[in-house]
Amino acid sequence: MKIAIIGSGGREHAICHKIFESKNVEKIFCIPGNGGTQKIAQNVNINLDNFEEIKSFLNYENVDLTIIGPEQPLVNGIVDYLRKNRLKVFGPDKFCSKLEGSKIFTKKICKIEKIPTANFQIFNDINSSLKYLKNKNYPLVVKADGLAAGKGVYICGNFLDAQKAVEEIFGGKFGKAEEILIEDFLSGEEMSFFILYDNNTFQVFNTAQDHKRVFDGDKGKNTGGMGAYSPSRLITDELEKKIINKIISPTLKYLKKENGIYIGFLYAGLMIKDNEPYLIEYNVRMGDPECQTILPLLKNDFLEILKNCIDGTLNKIKLNWKNKKSICIVLASKGYPDQFEKNILINNLENTTNIEDQYIFHAGTKFEKRKFFSNGGRVLNFVSINENLKLARESALSIIKIINWQNGHYRRDIGYKVIDN
Repeated sequence: MKIAIIGSGGREHAICHKIFESKNVEKIFCIPGNGGTQKIAQNVNINLDNFEEIKSFLNYENVDLTIIGPEQPLVNGIVDYLRKNRLKVFGPDKFCSKLEGSKIFTKKICKIEKIPTANFQIFNDINSSLKYLKNKNYPLVVKADGLAAGKGVYICGNFLDAQKAVEEIFGGKFGKAEEILIEDFLSGEEMSFFILYDNNTFQVFNTAQDHKRVFDGDKGKNTGGMGAYSPSRLITDELEKKIINKIISPTLKYLKKENGIYIGFLYAGLMIKDNEPYLIEYNVRMGDPECQTILPLLKNDFLEILKNCIDGTLNKIKLNWKNKKSICIVLASKGYPDQFEKNILINNLENTTNIEDQYIFHAGTKFEKRKFFSNGGRVLNFVSINENLKLARESALSIIKIINWQNGHYRRDIGYKVIDN
């Protein structure tokens, strides 16, 4: 089979690597891909907003299956466009993708289906927002409605913090804002919960815990994710049943009732308090870096799973997982998530290869003149799996030290809540 993967991050390299292992794959195209995917696939430089050019390329190359990695093309309706042109594609349609594209859309579903989540209010101008905020107890959370690359969420400790958040969002920091979401602050511990859905049946696709803050000890600004471990230390059979019955099933029921077509990953970002789950947000694709953490634990032929998912026969496959733990540490450019330089040489990388239980997944890299250069904020993902999570972390950190990239920074404490230091 010929496979195309849309996207250029660490998630897409991890997907590419897992598909490359399949016995049924003939060729992989990555649109546009990165320095790491270039080693095992053909990178194709097409703008992800240009659906017509993507469609023409897929038809010209007789691609059998296209996998959509990032959220923006999904929210923009690439799945509907490709399906309309009779191409097989893995990802939810535009309507279902509003689960991630609009936090307010998701909150309204929570209200309709009685899904446990933080209490919230929606406002459409600065004045009414500030009037409400003056009489609230803090902390609370202010959110931009649309996509904001993981950075449109403000945890506000006082009124001045909240005022700044409201003014930045309505001021257009994340694009034009017609509405804003203000939520009560939920305390507890976060967990990422994944399912795979073929629009009829679903299977749980493991759990993880992401570390969004830029510095050790969960300090500093929010990022797209500085690392993750899997499975989450919180998951139990009892909690999984609660998540499915109270959150996942009601959501899928609503989408079905509204004639949405959901084929793909659904990622629930949860807050767990006293063994009760609350929905923080949905993502309509695999997380990044959770994908890099989870996929190496999968024993199945990943391509076979995706094919069954598109064919509506996911119930015929049993997912098998390694009885190990996985950790991913992100090496980011100095300055990330704020200003950072690009096009910085990364020495000691061209001779590395992924081996069993140790992986380097590229994100913001490019490969030129037989050398790798940085090309983004999050640059490399170092993944290690082991029965012991502490040993896995030590292994990942040791590879980062060997690479010894002077223009990078990373967290040394990924998994600190579950690892005994």
